[in-house]
Amino acid sequence: MINEDFRCNCPVTSALDLLGDKWSLVIIKQMLLQECRTFKDFSESTEAIAPNILSARLKKLEKFRFIEKKKILQNKKTNIYLLTQKGLSLTPIIVELALWSDHNLRSIHQKIDLHPILDAMNHDKNNAIKKLQKEYIMKSAVL
Repeated sequence: MINEDFRCNCPVTSALDLLGDKWSLVIIKQMLLQECRTFKDFSESTEAIAPNILSARLKKLEKFRFIEKKKILQNKKTNIYLLTQKGLSLTPIIVELALWSDHNLRSIHQKIDLHPILDAMNHDKNNAIKKLQKEYIMKSAVL
């Protein structure tokens, strides 16, 4: 029996069923690289995710435990969203997509802006991944 959230039992197709829409990896990238934590942070980003789509994607990512929702200590009305270990484990995919895009799309999209950590690491994926994860954990621990 196939879970209603998945089309089949293929691992690639199953991953795409959860993360293959237009916005899920963008949200995770925003959390990891751009310090987006609140609905307002996401709404005001350059990607301009429509509020109804953003709300639906945040709920989906929370449902599948890629992110968790918490309250800010200083403001009990505001929700913050944090990557879980499962969400943080997507860092290699985000890094790989960024490097692939930089290498393969720059000729047709010259304004691609490679994240400074990736650029500084001279495409050393393993160090970039570890550094991004470590920085995210350190910044999130303060919240």
